[in-house]
Amino acid sequence: MVAKNKKDHSFEEVHIDADIPIYTTGVVCKILSIPIWILKQLDREGIVSPPRDNQGKARLYSKRELKKVQHCWFFMKQHDVKIPGLKIILKMERGIFYNNRKE
Repeated sequence: MVAKNKKDHSFEEVHIDADIPIYTTGVVCKILSIPIWILKQLDREGIVSPPRDNQGKARLYSKRELKKVQHCWFFMKQHDVKIPGLKIILKMERGIFYNNRKE
């Protein structure tokens, strides 16, 4: 984490790397307006499985994981896609991405 200070030592801007896990499940649910069971289901299915905190209790999400949850929720809510279909969509997207990178 990198902080840029003003002359009076108050924080002007805080940059948090996209892979630093800082968001709790409650915060993720509020930011994305999704139910907690969605996060639990995505974790259980290995789609978005963030690391746990030091005590192994709370899941902490990074910005990158937050975007992936939002992406999954879009398909689940807007298109009524279930977990098996979501896994196929995500595999297809990765395949398209990797195939385009090799060209």
